[in-house]
Amino acid sequence: MTRNNKYMLRVDLEDFGGNKVFALYSSFSVGPEADEYKLKVSGFTDGGAGDSLSGHNGYKFSTFDKDQDVYENNCAKLYLGGFWYSACHNTNPNGIYLWGEDGTHYAIGNVWSSWKGYAVGMKSISMKIKRVP
Repeated sequence: MTRNNKYMLRVDLEDFGGNKVFALYSSFSVGPEADEYKLKVSGFTDGGAGDSLSGHNGYKFSTFDKDQDVYENNCAKLYLGGFWYSACHNTNPNGIYLWGEDGTHYAIGNVWSSWKGYAVGMKSISMKIKRVP
């Protein structure tokens, strides 16, 4: 879908206190299956969330059954989600829904570390792409 056109990405976040922030990336694409769905993201603009995604740039999508991160263990298994893990993550939007702050489940939740750290799960995370001319 993102191969033939240029896209931007907006990530909207909301915590359980009703606070809303975003992160905007002027360039976003996901590579084809032959390239293991490699993430390409750049051009960060801060809407209060900070940048938890750029550190995942250039990495392949990793899952429980297909470990493609660069860490010695499988990040998807360690942090209970599939994502463009490096070694391992700054954000884990496909992680466990934690219902807010829960320090006993460090980094396995649906977290955005640059905003709330690794122990606070988001009420919602939405990633929206838009075609740019």
